[in-house]
Amino acid sequence: MKQKIREWKTRRISIRAKLMFFAAVMAAAVIGLVWVLNVQLLVPMYNERIEKELSETADIYVNIIKKYGSIEDSGSPGGVNADFFAEITDASTGDVLTGKCLEISNAERNLVHSHNISYQCALHPNTRIAFTENGTTDWNSLAAVALRTRVLLQGDMTYLLESSGVEQMVVCRRVENRYVVMVSTDLARIGEAAGVIGFQMPLIAGLVLLLGLAWAYWFSRWFTKPLSELSGAAREMARGNYSVRVDCRTNDEIGTLADDFNTMAAEVARSSALQRDLLANISHDLRTPLTLIKGYAETVRDLTGDDPKERNEQMDIIVDEADRLSSLVNSVLELSKYSSGTAAMNPVRFDLAQLCEELAARYEDICGKNGCTMHVETDEGCEVEADPDALTRVVHNLLGNALHHAGEDGYLGVRVKKLDGCVRVEVIDHGKGISPEDLPHIFDRYYRSRADAGKTGTGLGLSIVKAILVQHGWSFGVQSEVGKGSTFWFETRRPRP
Repeated sequence: MKQKIREWKTRRISIRAKLMFFAAVMAAAVIGLVWVLNVQLLVPMYNERIEKELSETADIYVNIIKKYGSIEDSGSPGGVNADFFAEITDASTGDVLTGKCLEISNAERNLVHSHNISYQCALHPNTRIAFTENGTTDWNSLAAVALRTRVLLQGDMTYLLESSGVEQMVVCRRVENRYVVMVSTDLARIGEAAGVIGFQMPLIAGLVLLLGLAWAYWFSRWFTKPLSELSGAAREMARGNYSVRVDCRTNDEIGTLADDFNTMAAEVARSSALQRDLLANISHDLRTPLTLIKGYAETVRDLTGDDPKERNEQMDIIVDEADRLSSLVNSVLELSKYSSGTAAMNPVRFDLAQLCEELAARYEDICGKNGCTMHVETDEGCEVEADPDALTRVVHNLLGNALHHAGEDGYLGVRVKKLDGCVRVEVIDHGKGISPEDLPHIFDRYYRSRADAGKTGTGLGLSIVKAILVQHGWSFGVQSEVGKGSTFWFETRRPRP
């Protein structure tokens, strides 16, 4: 049993099933709310509203009675104070008594009355006289007298009466323990309406539930379609198909997710291609020195061990190839260190122009041996705040790259310019240049243009430059034209004074 419960908890539930379940629950909740409001609470809420309206009407006449204190006047018509009668008449204008019955009485008799109920009044029944349209209204009926007496004894109350199958609500107020104000109205057949609605609710509930489930099924299918495509594309990528893409044109989070997936797929495909190139380049770069080291070591061991001259020449080759192998390994480790961010930058303030001049001076001997000429142009006051060791590596790699691609005129240039808010460093050569299709990838690791195919080198120099400059947050790039040379540049932010 516990195993089944554990399996049920870990079982995956699709988004479509969750959406349909959510729609069903929402439909059931809405149906339940409608049933409670329209069936269970309809009559109480209606009666409460009617009672509030009758209470407000009764308070109008209570306040007028309190103003006069005593309203009986034997000298006036009807035995009621004329001023009082005029004031309540003014207060009754408009819709105050529409659909209501008003009675103001004392313990003995009805003093003031107004009857506007459309049905037979339970308090003041009308007895028709034969062969006439009108009848006689009993303003002092047994029900009215009994209710007045009860109010005078017990105080304010709300009472429900029934006459000819129609309910009538009466709000009663006791005033000065002498008078009784009763305002009443007939109640609509709300109970019957509630019964009809309650009879219809099962049919309504069924229709709403079916429509909700149908809508939820359609919506969930439309909503999860791009997710299913993303899932299938992810499985294709897991099988090694990096060319898969998702076509989702919705302008929402799922569309953004699909775009991000396509971007990721493109990056993974490019990384896979770079990985293949890495394996090819590294295997080639490692195989050559290892083969030479092994071959010359065997030669020294088997053939030339007794010949000092040949042995020394072959040992020099072994040492050179070992240095080349070590340089490759060091470049890989250095790139990994800067790319991962594990190399902590130690920024200090120094003159970048002076640093470039010193590094260019170190290349004069190498330039002389290769028939090149170094040209240095620097401005004064090119102070920056950066890691000098990291920038030394950047300039060194750019100079080495320029020397490797020097043109027939042997021109190599270093230019340091002070601009507004930054210092720009340019390393220039007049070599063959870089083709437009190679320019976007020139700083990628292990990337070599077709012009460099077969040349020695790790292919990591410019990648290390990129990693260091990215870690500093500086902009960089290259401007090149085929047949005229290239200019590699980067710009540093100047420190605040």
